[in-house]
Amino acid sequence: MAAATSLAACARASASGLHTGRLAVRAAALPADGRSDGAASYKELGLYSLKKRIEDAVVRVETTASDALELEEAQRIKQEEVLQKRNLWDNPAKSHETLSALADAIRVVDHLKDLRFKAEEAKLISQLSEMDAINGELFKQAYKSSVDASEYLDRYQMYKLLKGPYDKEGACIIVTAVSNGVTSELWAEKVFGMYTSWARKQGYKVGLIEKIFSTSGHIQSATMEIESEYMFGTLSGEKGMHQMIYSSLENSDIDQALSARVDIIPLFLDRPVVLHLDDDDIETSPSPSVHKKGDRRNGVAVRVQHVPSGVTAESSGERSYFANKLKATSRLKAKLLLIARELKVSDIKTINRQAVEDKCNCGARRYTFGRQKLVHDLNTGIQLSDLNSVLEGDIEPFIRGRITSRQL
Repeated sequence: MAAATSLAACARASASGLHTGRLAVRAAALPADGRSDGAASYKELGLYSLKKRIEDAVVRVETTASDALELEEAQRIKQEEVLQKRNLWDNPAKSHETLSALADAIRVVDHLKDLRFKAEEAKLISQLSEMDAINGELFKQAYKSSVDASEYLDRYQMYKLLKGPYDKEGACIIVTAVSNGVTSELWAEKVFGMYTSWARKQGYKVGLIEKIFSTSGHIQSATMEIESEYMFGTLSGEKGMHQMIYSSLENSDIDQALSARVDIIPLFLDRPVVLHLDDDDIETSPSPSVHKKGDRRNGVAVRVQHVPSGVTAESSGERSYFANKLKATSRLKAKLLLIARELKVSDIKTINRQAVEDKCNCGARRYTFGRQKLVHDLNTGIQLSDLNSVLEGDIEPFIRGRITSRQL
C-alpha cells in the first residue's frame, strides 16, 4: 500500500468516526425533504458554524494542497526521468526502489487532485446555501468532504517529516510489564489497550496480536503488528518507559510507581531483514527438545537472545515452534538494526549491554492518577489533564509533537 493510499484511508476513517456523529445530530432536525426554511433554520441548527468550517477547509486546500501538488508533480517527473535513463535489469533492487517511489508519487498526485475537486464541490454547495437552495444531504456531503480534506492534509504534512531510513515501514508494538506482580501486569495491559484503541480510532487495521501470560494468568507482555506504511516513523517516539504514578492506599501522601516498557520496532513490509547473525551468538528458549515438555500456557512461545548485546525478542502468534522461532529471529534482527543505528555501531557484536539498558530505561511518559490526573510526555513536554481520554487512545498530540520536534 502506498503512502497516499494509507493516508487517505486513515483520514476518511478518522473523519467518519470523529465528526459524522455531531453532524447527524444537527442535521436530524431538517425537514423530511432535506431542505431548510432559510437563514433562521441555519442559525438554529448551527449550520452556519459548519459552513464556516467548510470555507476554512476550502481555503486551506486551495493554498496548501496546490503547493503540495506542485511539489509532488515535480517528484513524479524526476522519478520518471530516472527510470528512462536506467536499465531496469542492471540493478533490480535499485530499480524496484525507484519504481516504488514513482508509484508513491503518482498516487499522492492523484489524491491531491481529488482533494482539489472535493474542495471545489464543497465550495459550490456552501455558496448555494446562501441562496436557500441547499439540500441537507448535500450539505452533509460537503462537510464530510471538507473534513476528509483537512485530515488528509494534516497527515500528508506530518508524513513528509518522516525521513528516517525505517520511517516508512510498518510497526511492531511490544508492551512489557517491568516487574512481577498483578498490578504491574494490569498496568502493562492498560498501556497495550491504549495503543489498540488509538489504532482503531485512526482507522488502522491491527494485524497479529500476541500475549504472553504470567503464572498469575495476567499479561506479562503483549505485541501487535500494524502493517500500514509510515507506522514506525509515526510511533517511534513512543518507545521507552511509561510510568504510572499513584498514591498508596495506606498513606495517600506517598506516591507509588509502576512501569511498562514500550518497544517500537520496524515491521518490514516488502523486504526481509538483511542482517547476519552467527549461530553461536544466538540463544533460543525453550530449546526444541525442552519445548515438548514445557508449560503450554503460552502455546509455542519462543524467545531468542543475542548473547553479546543481551537484546531479546519473542514470538507466540504462529502455530508451530519453528515458525515462532523464525518470527522472533526476524524481530531480533530488526531490533539490532535499530539499536546499532541509534548507538552508531557498525558491528553488532560490539553493542554495549549497558548502553542498551540505558536506552530501554529512558522515560517516555508519566501518567499521574488520583486527584491530579495528569499525563506528562517527557519527549515533547506536552501535558494533558484528561488522563482517561489518553488511556482510551487519544495520543495524537504526543505523536504529532514528537514528529515535529524531530525536525527542530
